[in-house]
Amino acid sequence: MTSGQRRLSAAATAAIVVALSAACGGTNTTPPAGDGTASATASQGAGAELSGQVKADGSSTVAPLTSAAAEFFAEEQPKINVTVGTSGTGGGFEKFCNGETDISDASRPIKDEEKAACEAKGVKFTELTVATDALTVVVNKENTWASCLTTDQLKKMWEPAAEGKVMTWKRVDPKFPDEPLKLFGAGTDSGTFDYFTDEINGEEGASRKDYSPSEDDNVTVQGVTGSKGGLGYFGFTYFEENADKLKAVEIDSGDGCVAPSVEAAQNGTYTPLARPLFIYPSAAITKKPEGVAFLDFYVGNISKIATDAKYIPLNPEQEAKLKSDYAALKTQG
Repeated sequence: MTSGQRRLSAAATAAIVVALSAACGGTNTTPPAGDGTASATASQGAGAELSGQVKADGSSTVAPLTSAAAEFFAEEQPKINVTVGTSGTGGGFEKFCNGETDISDASRPIKDEEKAACEAKGVKFTELTVATDALTVVVNKENTWASCLTTDQLKKMWEPAAEGKVMTWKRVDPKFPDEPLKLFGAGTDSGTFDYFTDEINGEEGASRKDYSPSEDDNVTVQGVTGSKGGLGYFGFTYFEENADKLKAVEIDSGDGCVAPSVEAAQNGTYTPLARPLFIYPSAAITKKPEGVAFLDFYVGNISKIATDAKYIPLNPEQEAKLKSDYAALKTQG
């Protein structure tokens, strides 16, 4: 994510400061009151400075959002160190259920076996939806033939039966040129991989194996930009960050071609690749002042953070549910 995306605009910063000041009688260290997210700083006295560490890991799609929240939060609590790793959704849950992290970033819901692993270690948590994503299929800027792809064409490229066989664009559609098809995508530990394979190939984890996988979306960017016949997929934020290098493909799931966008993801027309994004905080971190302070800030300012960081923000109903779910988490033992 670019430094510009991680910096609140002057207007957004001012808006947050005003909201925070109103919430606590002049200090700007707590998020807005009245939403079930009263700050730990407020409980310790207005303006109290905390210290400590909060560890997050998981989805590379969600990581920039959590990183943005951490950077904005550092302006309020500079002595709380929030670290954000990118082990992929699956890798993140493994660390989380082992008690190695406090928050797991995820681009898919937690699986039953991951829930069981957490339960076995006594790790309690709550699923919080923090933003919406438009999973974006990208091609090389020199690609003049694939402005829109159907979900059937994507399946023909990515299904297990395509391995070693669908090696050119012409094999996808006779109208396409005989250009080598070079595929780049998420690694198997990624929630993006799980979601894409489920929606496109009809089964989670079902995919051809002769593609270039990576948990680092920048590797996909480099691969597609370096190959005229390249195609890859990742979160909408990464496309926006690299829009000068790549071209986003419109998707036709049966009702015509639709480009990935904030509006299309929010109104439900960008199907089937619009999806919710999650964080999973542990109940334990809500018992620590530094954890409560960070989560209060994250949840209390989610709309401003998501918008400034170029994510698709929650609608009002989703944001209300986020705050309600977070309030319930803090009551867990």
